[in-house]
Amino acid sequence: MKSINVEDFKVVRNINLSKIPTKLDIGTDKEQEEEALDKVQMKLSKKQDAMYAHNRHAFLICLQGMDTSGKDSLIREVFKEFNPRGVVVHSFKTPNSTELEHDYLWRHYLALPEKGKFAVFNRTHYENVLVTRVHPEYILFENLPGIEKVEDIKPQFWENRFEQINNFEKHISQNGTKILKFYFHMSKEEQRLRLLKRLETPEDNWKFSTGDLKERERWDDYMNYYEEAINKTATENAPWYVVPADDKGVARYIVAKTIWEEIEKLTDITEPELDPKVAANIEVYRQQLK
Repeated sequence: MKSINVEDFKVVRNINLSKIPTKLDIGTDKEQEEEALDKVQMKLSKKQDAMYAHNRHAFLICLQGMDTSGKDSLIREVFKEFNPRGVVVHSFKTPNSTELEHDYLWRHYLALPEKGKFAVFNRTHYENVLVTRVHPEYILFENLPGIEKVEDIKPQFWENRFEQINNFEKHISQNGTKILKFYFHMSKEEQRLRLLKRLETPEDNWKFSTGDLKERERWDDYMNYYEEAINKTATENAPWYVVPADDKGVARYIVAKTIWEEIEKLTDITEPELDPKVAANIEVYRQQLK
């Protein structure tokens, strides 16, 4: 298996998505990829338990990508060894009526991880500068002052949102939440094959939506807006990683390895020590229980 340096996927300067490969050959087959992932999973699981008990740090894992890019299955495979008490997954759908009565970041603040925990955002606050860029008419549902029609949404509106998102991420990172953002970079051809598989595999039929085909027609627009969003919000405190996603096994391994390397940097994480008075009387308590 070829060595993977996760820093190779980190966005440190402006990127051009069309020039970044969607597939990475690491010299493995599916079984080897699963074995490599299992090893990282076990290390992450042990460290997560310690982080949960330490109760000072939190992780926010943000997953973005086009339909069928593998976000759901990655969550299932990468986090399956985690203690359920220590990880919460949020899948953000179209805002409901209550959420629309607040600013667009409100529901994301509510879903932030508690100390000691992981939160996984499956689709994130970035939908507010992605889907709404492709479909600006959705902004009208937010009932914002000065915006009565799509023509009222000027370029500065989006610049303000990028600034607001950067401030949001800076604020939570400075208060103990480590943010890792992953964009699943999949080719249009690979998406076609995955959508086709959903139609040709009876047990996967339920996953198919005609809306996927409509959004697919706007592929180039989405790529442009993803590229702009990543370039404007890739910061040191909330980095983006562009993960080649045509091979789901490789993508899962890259994400898991990235999370592992970041949590390893938190050298202060230790499991709490037993109260000295309790420790001194362990034998007494053992005898009582016997």
